[in-house]
Amino acid sequence: MTDYLAQQIRAALARFVAEAHPGAPDDFDAAALDPEFQTPNNPEHGDLASNVALKLAKPLRSNPRQIAQHLADALNESADPKRIAAVEVAGPGFLNFRFADALLYDGVAEILAQGDAYGRAERTGKTAIVEYVSANPTGPLTVGHGRNAVLGDTIANLLDWTGYDVTREYYFNDAGRQMRVLAQSVMARYEALVHPDVPKKTLEGGLVVPESFPDDGYQGDYIQTIAESVRAEHGSSVLDRDDAETFFKAAAVSAIFATIEQTMERLGIPVGEGGMQYFNEHSLYENGAVWDTVDRLREKGLVYDKDGAVWFATGKLGKVVTNDQGVTEPKDEVLVKSTGEPTYRLPDIAYHLDKLERGYDKAVDIFGADHIATYPDVIRGVKSLGGDASKIEVLVYQFVTLVRDGQEVKMSTRKATYITLDELMDEVGEDVTRFFFLMLSPNTHLNFDLDLAKDASEKNPVFYLQYAHARICSILAKAKEVGLTYDPVALDWTNLTHDSALELIKVLLGFPEALTGAAESMGPHRLATYLREVAVAFSAFYRDCRILGEPEEIAQPRLALADATRLVLRNGLTILGISAPERM
Repeated sequence: MTDYLAQQIRAALARFVAEAHPGAPDDFDAAALDPEFQTPNNPEHGDLASNVALKLAKPLRSNPRQIAQHLADALNESADPKRIAAVEVAGPGFLNFRFADALLYDGVAEILAQGDAYGRAERTGKTAIVEYVSANPTGPLTVGHGRNAVLGDTIANLLDWTGYDVTREYYFNDAGRQMRVLAQSVMARYEALVHPDVPKKTLEGGLVVPESFPDDGYQGDYIQTIAESVRAEHGSSVLDRDDAETFFKAAAVSAIFATIEQTMERLGIPVGEGGMQYFNEHSLYENGAVWDTVDRLREKGLVYDKDGAVWFATGKLGKVVTNDQGVTEPKDEVLVKSTGEPTYRLPDIAYHLDKLERGYDKAVDIFGADHIATYPDVIRGVKSLGGDASKIEVLVYQFVTLVRDGQEVKMSTRKATYITLDELMDEVGEDVTRFFFLMLSPNTHLNFDLDLAKDASEKNPVFYLQYAHARICSILAKAKEVGLTYDPVALDWTNLTHDSALELIKVLLGFPEALTGAAESMGPHRLATYLREVAVAFSAFYRDCRILGEPEEIAQPRLALADATRLVLRNGLTILGISAPERM
């Protein structure tokens, strides 16, 4: 509808300039106008509104209300009456549009005709890669990883529904210090198994481990389980191997990744063909991309050596810091530590260059708030080496706090006092877990209320949506039992006259726009909010408009509208990765 109205406004404006406003600037181009539309908060102000006349006042050197009145008169004369019932002027020059009932009826018929495809855009030929989860394989997925995973998966779904061919990728980070600590943690626990008398130490929290256990080692029970499996499969002499640390790292990564994959599958994120693919960070070292990135930056004068480390001259690229005296000065960052180990920034620059070289039109990163200070340096590096950084879109999400009985549940990954994602799903279920991660804006800190999440009533926001879907399925089943059916082609839609029915239709017709808005803003919460609006509108409709027991000419279009609502709810829940039960 907005495309149609924009076209009508451009045509009316061209006539206005040519016939009624010859004093317009010579370079004014009505065809280039891109009007904006909003849905008024007050239904009395129409179904859509535009401030186009207000924006035209300055370039046309004219009173905005005069412009608006000319446009309204022209549109009331030229617009298709089966689409637009009236165009009105309000306030200083707003245009308010009221839809024709025939447009609404045609819209419901279109929903029913498209079914599972309603809301899905045609393929644009554009491609996108979404990188998400990408948790280091040092332990099970935690609650924090869960928000990343669900956001990324849903954004990939939204891009797919809005016309992109989407690649889903997990950046497999199997290098760096944390992997050495992981290997050493398993080695120490293995050592205690094969040499029970080895000298021990007691960690904070009471865990007794061999003295070889690293001070910042991983303490979870899963470390002990991996050590036991290594002993069971390979015996008691693994510590004698020349490549013992490498061996233990590989064993730990293999075991942990198997657990991660199981958790993601349970969360509705398939891995492998047709699902998420892995990109191994180690490949960037094997093909020389990491060190080639350093060389290329050095050639551009953006890398220098200092104190045994390799530095990225981000200060030359606009990065600054304010010192203790309040003076702003350039700020450089370490690319390679004095130990020879790259920092996060270096392989990530190489990785993003690789993604862009693969030809994607859009490269989406899902990062936690702990990356907010580092990812801009990666983009600076990409841009300085000729990569099209405008294709990179970064979503930074805030962290999750679990709350039980109004109190925060404390978590610490290294000390293994965290709650795993599996434990969370065990407690509240997969659907609730996904929805709670999605229901607020990603840039909002999420207090995950475990008590509300376990509430099996309509107070629980995901159950409210699922109950609405299940209620409609029940209505359809009962209608079938009494022989009430409908033919969408032969229906007399004009019997849908109640305000709550018409309001429900308007909400349903907003589904494609809701998907587009959620995809463009990378805000799945907008779709979750929209679906609640659908459920609320259906509740009002069902309260005001009985279906069963009414004459067929009344009941049939109402039944069809209920079915259209079911389709929108199901399609929306599918995009969010949440089930749409037929009974609850």
